[in-house]
This record gives sequence, structure tokens and C-alpha cells, in this order.
Amino acid sequence: MSRPCVVLLPGLLCDEAVWRGQQSALSFADCIVPSYGDCSDIEDMARRVLGMVPAERFSLAGHSMGGRVALAMAGMAPGRIERLALLDTGMDPIAAGEAGAGERAQRMALLQLARHRGMRAMGAQWARGMIHPDRLDTPLFAQILDMVARFTPEIFAAQITALLGRPDAGPVLRSLRSPLLLLCGRQDAWSPLSRHERMQALCPGAELVVVEDSGHMSTMEQPVQVSQALAAWMRR
Repeated sequence: MSRPCVVLLPGLLCDEAVWRGQQSALSFADCIVPSYGDCSDIEDMARRVLGMVPAERFSLAGHSMGGRVALAMAGMAPGRIERLALLDTGMDPIAAGEAGAGERAQRMALLQLARHRGMRAMGAQWARGMIHPDRLDTPLFAQILDMVARFTPEIFAAQITALLGRPDAGPVLRSLRSPLLLLCGRQDAWSPLSRHERMQALCPGAELVVVEDSGHMSTMEQPVQVSQALAAWMRR
């Protein structure tokens, strides 16, 4: 009997390190953590990943921006997705009016900081809102900065462009037929629990797991809690 395949999609400025704890817990499966290259569009990222996964059918988990890529993949190739997990993510396009303009300005300011002072300096500011306050300036915080520093301002710009042009994924959630796990850090200020509750309302059969004592980077902040949830999801 062939081993199951699970694709783990990282978020903005994240790589394989963000899923390291979960890959160990999912050792009974073939785990793939793809790179988006220089793609600057969520749907292009989705097509790139679909093209690199050798398995005809696979389980798919996405964290943060990776959740948006996962939803795009589910819309493009629903027959290939056995089950879907969305972690600390969202479904809405950029807001209209002042709210959207504010998001754009905030992201562009971070990009300018990255270009002028480097990725690690930008990450030291950006990542402070990404984790539980108790983990600021800890070894985990340093690991996140190390990960951010492995990217370039050019890749950062491409991923920002993708996020600012992100599609409305609500229709995909409404039509989803694959089993769905929603997971969110209790203290996630970037993609709060209320957002995941709205997503669950569009897909009533979905399971919602709240990870205690965790901000946005739940896979790294609480690897055991997240790994247990994903292992149960894979065996369901």
C-alpha cells in the first residue's frame, strides 16, 4: 500500500522551518513543503504547486498565505484534494476604501524597510505582531528572524503583490466537498479566531481547533498541539 502524501504550504516569508515539527509528527506520510519561487499571484502559486506534486490525490495544509494558496488549489483541482487544513489564514480579498489602503501602506512600508535596512531588520519589526507576546525576543523569535532573512526583498515584493491581489476565496469554501480542518492560535492578532469562525460558518461540516497560548505562528509556537491536530486530521 502506497504512503499518503501531504503538501504543507508555508506562509509569507516562511519556508520548510515553519513545518519542521509537523513533518516529524506526519512521518507516516510523504511530506512536501514547496517553494513559490518568484510568483507574484496567489493563483500562479497554486498552479506552480499543483504542477510539482507527483501524487494524483493528496492532503493539503496551508498556513497564513499558504492557506490562501491552498484554497486556490482546491478551487482549481478539487478532485485531487483528499482533505484540507487551513491554519491562521483568511478568505477575504483586500478590503475596499481606507482599510485596504491602510493594509497596502503598511505592507509597502515594510518592503521599503527591507530594501533599505535588510530583511532581518524588517523581520524584527514585522514579526513582533506575529507571535504570542511571551515569546518576543526568545530563541523562537530568533528562529523566525533567521527564516525571514533567508528571503530577498525581491521575493518579499512578489509575495506582497500576491497578497494585495488575493482573490475572494468564499465561493471555494461554500462549494468545498473535502473534509476541512480550521486551526487558529487563540492569541492570533493577524488572522483572529473570529475570522476562522466565519469560515466555518460557510462550511458547516468543518472542524475548528483553537491552539491555546499561541499567536499567528502556531506551527512553531505550539508544535505539539498543531501536530496532534494534523495527525488526527490525516487519519480521519
